[in-house]
Amino acid sequence: MAAISMRLPVARKPVGPSAPRGGEKHLVAPGDTITTDTGYMRGHGTYVEDEKLIASVAGAVERVNKLICVRALKTRYNGEVGDIVVGRITEVQQKRWKVETNSRLDSVLLLSSMNLPGGELRRRSAEDELAMRDYLQEGDLISAEVQSIFSDGAVSLHTRSLKYGKLGQGVLVQVSPSLVKRQKTHFHDLPCGASVILGNNGFIWIYPTPEQKDEEAGGFTTSVEPVPLSDREVITRLRNCIVALATQQLMLFDTSILYCYEASLPHRIKDIIKPEVMEEIVLETRQRLLHLEG
Repeated sequence: MAAISMRLPVARKPVGPSAPRGGEKHLVAPGDTITTDTGYMRGHGTYVEDEKLIASVAGAVERVNKLICVRALKTRYNGEVGDIVVGRITEVQQKRWKVETNSRLDSVLLLSSMNLPGGELRRRSAEDELAMRDYLQEGDLISAEVQSIFSDGAVSLHTRSLKYGKLGQGVLVQVSPSLVKRQKTHFHDLPCGASVILGNNGFIWIYPTPEQKDEEAGGFTTSVEPVPLSDREVITRLRNCIVALATQQLMLFDTSILYCYEASLPHRIKDIIKPEVMEEIVLETRQRLLHLEG
């Protein structure tokens, strides 16, 4: 008979604000007046009515000089050129693949915007077009970079660098895109023995750190070797830590994930997603990050 875990109600300790030092964030709901000053410029998530700047979405107010915008707490991914994304192939079309990237519209990966297996750089032929499903098919996960944005807001991707391409064995975690911190690199080999790709679109890929990089594969050779139990445990613990950080609305980047992983080590993997354990390890992570900033 399976064991049942029961928890009695307990008084929870108050958790400190997640805002960085320098004051709490100014949160608004749709219809709230942000300012009545006329010297400000209207940004995303705002509109002007009766000479008042009003929020059109729920989120945090951000000010850059005279520009005021509201960053939504929960939103679809709005692509920017140069973003790193993780996506899932949804359809194979003529000379292109449709990719689900958590945005309003499906993203597009053109046959001409990718490296062929072996890293070949040449004109695409009719044979390449017929073999598209051999490269990528429905359900495959890929990492890519945003190449351009179409006029309707759809995203065009490319995988011309060998660090992008088809993803092999690992775990996908979906979080809000607003929680992924923008950094110089979104590919991280963590010292705990696993690697993560932090997609700007809120798709996070956790996978075993490869022993050697295969530069000749062109991003299409995926390992199907069994993953050792120790690696699976590390990946599962990282996955639960990322879920905990996202639930507590803490920004996701390599340092916060690693601190949360270290804080979770005294606990069993399946206990990390219990509310009281989640609060405890995220609070410890937040305090270490504040100490690091200080």
